[in-house]
Amino acid sequence: MRVFISFLQYFSLVSMFVLSVDRLPGNVLTSPKCSSVTDAFRDKVYTPGRSKLETTVAHRFTDNNSLVLTGLDVLTREHFRALAGKRVGLITNHTGRDREGIHIVDALRNASGVNLVALFSPEHGIEGVADDHVLDSRDSAGITIFSLYGNTKRPTPEQLKNVDVLVYDIQDIGSRFYTYISTLGYAMEAAAKAHLPFLVLDRPNPIGGIDIEGPIADSDKLSFIAYYRIPVRHGMTVGELAKFYNQQLKLGCDLHVVKMVGWKRKMWFDGTNLIWVNPSPNIRSLTQAALYPGIGLLETTNVSVGRGTDTPFEIIGAPWLEGQRLSAYLNNRGIHGVRFLPIRFTPRSSVFKGQSLGGINIIITNRRWFRPVRTGLEIAAALRKLYRLQWHVEGYLQLLVNSDAFKRLERGDDPRSIVKSWDRSLTRFRRARASVLLYR
Repeated sequence: MRVFISFLQYFSLVSMFVLSVDRLPGNVLTSPKCSSVTDAFRDKVYTPGRSKLETTVAHRFTDNNSLVLTGLDVLTREHFRALAGKRVGLITNHTGRDREGIHIVDALRNASGVNLVALFSPEHGIEGVADDHVLDSRDSAGITIFSLYGNTKRPTPEQLKNVDVLVYDIQDIGSRFYTYISTLGYAMEAAAKAHLPFLVLDRPNPIGGIDIEGPIADSDKLSFIAYYRIPVRHGMTVGELAKFYNQQLKLGCDLHVVKMVGWKRKMWFDGTNLIWVNPSPNIRSLTQAALYPGIGLLETTNVSVGRGTDTPFEIIGAPWLEGQRLSAYLNNRGIHGVRFLPIRFTPRSSVFKGQSLGGINIIITNRRWFRPVRTGLEIAAALRKLYRLQWHVEGYLQLLVNSDAFKRLERGDDPRSIVKSWDRSLTRFRRARASVLLYR
């Protein structure tokens, strides 16, 4: 009898599932009308508020080892219909590629009815190799590439006069002082003033969309390296950041985000099966992207963060630094998810070029528990404690841009208490960003 009842319950559940799937328009699992994942979820990508059932079916296509489509991939599958008949201004660099590795500039040139009239490049230029200010130039087809990291950091009215829509497609790495997201904000301001629609092709946050860390930027310290009052590690995609900027700053931008399909907040970049493209000259791996929010804070002080070596942001050093002393101190701190190894290295360029440095290698041992900003703060506190005369602490404020956190570090507070002091502001930030999140 018990076996028979269990069988009936099982049969009932299976029947309910089959009936529910059959109620989908055209049945996305079997319909010949749906030739791709994007065809099945065209409405979901462009229209918010679809049913839970459609979201569940979407997850079948995009489990941990399956397809993630960027905004560019979605737009490509839709044959660029959103841009048909438009004169397009494109803000991009070398990272603007689809799943097949095709660059967005080439894709737009080959798209029917799309007229690419202007290109805009962020820091490091459109090819992502420049380490200094970038000049305007022309591409192989003669289209002007306006630099947004040269004489101006935002599109000018003159540059936009023949543009019908501005499109943004750049891979971010999840850190407040990575300037691609400042270019995003400045470009949105320019689009709003010019009454132009602004289209963001969304891409993954490579270090996940759950964890947030670090102090909120002070309102009197905002700049190109801190566009808005967000924490160091913000946990948002560029599409979500654009929505957040528009909402919080009341930009009045006619913003449209082409959502990804298949990305989940818990995903790191290596869970997407997308091709990794180094987003800038000194972020050459996912490991370096993960370390950057913490180790990057140190590079405005008098230490090398590994620029001019093969492993930038995985190491730090200075002529006066004793690697064994610093690594022993930090390892005894019991910082979760990371260990420190004493090393010596000689940068080929940048800070302390050609000098032999004592230093440490930062090794992530458990990504789940690793907190980059906490780790960077622990290193800063250790330098303050062990090398008070040699380490120039005042430079640390330049990227931290939070006076309270800096004063706590300067007077020697324990890093754990400094991290604890951010709790209330981060709780408020979580609440504020909740309404703009596009993914679960």
